[in-house]
Amino acid sequence: MYATTGFPTIARDIITVFARITLGVIFIAHGWQKFNEWTVSGTSQSFAQMGVPLPDIAAPFATFVELIGGALLILGALTPIVGILLAANLIGALVIVHLTPVPFVDQGGWELVAALAAGALLLAATGPGRFSVDRFLFKGKTAALRSDVDTPTA
Repeated sequence: MYATTGFPTIARDIITVFARITLGVIFIAHGWQKFNEWTVSGTSQSFAQMGVPLPDIAAPFATFVELIGGALLILGALTPIVGILLAANLIGALVIVHLTPVPFVDQGGWELVAALAAGALLLAATGPGRFSVDRFLFKGKTAALRSDVDTPTA
């Protein structure tokens, strides 16, 4: 499932857990801010002022994808789906709000959303590692899928 690197498998798995937890906490914090501090309604109004299309749909989507998706990332559950949903959310934010010539987040720039999207996509592509809920849910299935893909056809 992982590309060969200089790191032993256990090191890759520990690094992946660290990345999942770090990204998950950041996503939960941003989702919680939208839910608790700004409220979903307030987030919707803010999105409307920023020109986000369909703010009444976009605000709850962003709020709950960040909250629930962050928790699922920490657990390593449904990682490919969650990673893609989080990245889609952030790419939307990047294109609609943060795509400025200045990269710095304190100036409204794109660096934070781009880094978080890249991390979410990386986890979606590489998987959550051995220390994850996905590992237990799909343990036998990934080996079967890999053997189907790796089997040459005539």
